Amino acid sequence: MASSEDILARLISFPTISKDSNAELIDYVRNYLSDYGIDSVLVSNDEKTKFNLYAVIGPDKPGGVLLSGHTDVVPVEGQDWTVDPFCVSRQGDRIYGRGTTDMKGFVACVLAMVPHAAASNLAEPVHLVFSYDEEIGCVGIRGMLDVLEGDHARPRFCIVGEPTSMKIGIAHKGKVGMTCRCYGVSAHSALTTEGLNAIYLACDMIAEIRNLHDELSSGVLHEGFGVPHSTLHVGTIQAGTALNIIPNYCEFKFEIRNLVSDNTELLLKRLQNSADTIANQYRNEFEASDIRIEVFNQYPALHTEQDAQVIDFVSDLLGHNEVTGIDFGTEAGMISSRLSMPAV
Repeated sequence: MASSEDILARLISFPTISKDSNAELIDYVRNYLSDYGIDSVLVSNDEKTKFNLYAVIGPDKPGGVLLSGHTDVVPVEGQDWTVDPFCVSRQGDRIYGRGTTDMKGFVACVLAMVPHAAASNLAEPVHLVFSYDEEIGCVGIRGMLDVLEGDHARPRFCIVGEPTSMKIGIAHKGKVGMTCRCYGVSAHSALTTEGLNAIYLACDMIAEIRNLHDELSSGVLHEGFGVPHSTLHVGTIQAGTALNIIPNYCEFKFEIRNLVSDNTELLLKRLQNSADTIANQYRNEFEASDIRIEVFNQYPALHTEQDAQVIDFVSDLLGHNEVTGIDFGTEAGMISSRLSMPAV
């Protein structure tokens, strides 16, 4: 019987960076489960290169717990690793490798308990979900949730094994990822009055984004988060072809990371109103003036009530009931929202 550390070494050996396939890892997990008589269902992306895996141990009936983990990891390029990131290295009481904490360590622990669970006469089932592309916006789990929504044997609650220093994460922020496209009019830089600089439009829009961020940061603060308010952030910007040409197009990507108490639809409406106001200032002279905001990724915030059964369940396992909020997003928000299921 393989230990969790042995299983972790195998999982780490698969370089499942989000841009690459996780097929070999999923094959390993599927074969491992099959050795204990456990069938699994795969849900792939359109290209059949990445896969979610769903399996159930125990009776085919509603109830039980869903254990959820993602199989992808963040890149290693440009980082000063002193060990091979895809080969487990143990130093003292620490294990090093890409994904040991986030979150192949959890997946390894889940798989290590499979032989015991498979040999037990479980009163309620244990559901396993291992997803792809969580690190780039909880992308893969969406297809799996389509399957779980139609499952008659829905679990009672869900545990997502993200790193929380063994505190019980009952809340996290949601996220909206957006592209802002700014349209101006091109001209030679010597004739600035004949053009509309799209970069300037973008700068005005970014100023509005910063104003909204400042407003949120001075409002009601929520304990339990490292940053106790919703945030906005501009991450990338592209524009221009040459110094002597007024650019007619500029785009930047930005995000909202919201507490459950802040309505993202209202925030987006306010931002689009600001965009229209900025663009309209120039439309009499430059008909092409426009600023458009497009959402390309979104997942909901998580808020699990402190009297939820899942918190009592996990507290008994941990021997404490210390709860926390986390600033990053996880699949727990999507699972809880789509399946109406308490999650931590």
